[in-house]
Amino acid sequence: MKSIVISMIAAAGLMVAGSASAAEMNPLAKKNGCTACHTMDKKLVGPSYQDVAKKYKGDAGAAAKLEAKVAKGGSGVWGAMPMPPNAPKVPEGDIKELVKWILSL
Repeated sequence: MKSIVISMIAAAGLMVAGSASAAEMNPLAKKNGCTACHTMDKKLVGPSYQDVAKKYKGDAGAAAKLEAKVAKGGSGVWGAMPMPPNAPKVPEGDIKELVKWILSL
């Protein structure tokens, strides 16, 4: 009985943690379909937003690199799965705002 209660508490904690991550997600990421491949803190199809921010921390040219990658697509940085091109489907202003948000994490 004790192990069932502990399991239920752990499951509730995970649900709350998942809700917190979802609440932190930028609305532009949801609107533009980015969440199909990316999450805040775990690799899905692509890297997590937190991993991207960590990788490019301190890189003065990071915003330009990431804006180009989101717009034109690319491969090889995070493994074999390519990043598909998103322009012109995702407006340039949205791309700039999303990259700014990612780098702020």
